[in-house]
Amino acid sequence: MPKKKAGEAAEAAGAAEKKAPARKRSAAAKKGAKEKPATTGAQTAASGRLRVKQVRSGIGHAATYRQTLRALGLKYHQDEVVLRDHPAVRGMLRKVRNFVSVHPVEG
Repeated sequence: MPKKKAGEAAEAAGAAEKKAPARKRSAAAKKGAKEKPATTGAQTAASGRLRVKQVRSGIGHAATYRQTLRALGLKYHQDEVVLRDHPAVRGMLRKVRNFVSVHPVEG
């Protein structure tokens, strides 16, 4: 690899020191960011609650599955809990979809 000349080395060092200007947001953009997003059709419209029942044991499966079942509040086989319909809960349910049955809460 050829050596850099003294002028080229100074230019390279100067280019590395330059920073991109900070992005400024308008007041309208800040206000829009604070607003809550509209609910989607994937969420249950009536109550926003889900009844989750563990139908398969976590014994003999990976620890991450058992920990996810515990985080959902399911302590043993055939246990049932009612949870708020939330994207984080939906993600956990998707991970353990072979272990649980999910139904919307009526009323």
